[in-house]
Amino acid sequence: MQFTVRQRFFFDAAHTLEREIEVEGSRRIHGHTYYAEIAVSGPRHPDSGMVIDLGHLRLRLAALRERLDHHLLDEVPGLGTPTLENLCLFIARSLQDLQPPLSQVRVWRDSVGDGCALDL
Repeated sequence: MQFTVRQRFFFDAAHTLEREIEVEGSRRIHGHTYYAEIAVSGPRHPDSGMVIDLGHLRLRLAALRERLDHHLLDEVPGLGTPTLENLCLFIARSLQDLQPPLSQVRVWRDSVGDGCALDL
């Protein structure tokens, strides 16, 4: 049997963006509350009954949140252009050593209804 375990976190961050539409507002520094969710899929371990220890996962996500929360995303090393797609990829790369590995990363902004999912 395969189970999927999910854990969410949020962060507040600012960024700028070069775009062809909504040019002026995107180029100015502005911020959002971002929500992120990671999923890990696999069988449950016969001894623990867990796919992954959620306490361990929460610690990893707290460390990742520290790298993003209340930062200017344009300046976060390894992120690149601060798009939803690049945030998904950044989170996936930051957690690439998890066992079992990630099966999905989602990032969204409730305030404007935007979201992105990276299926791994």
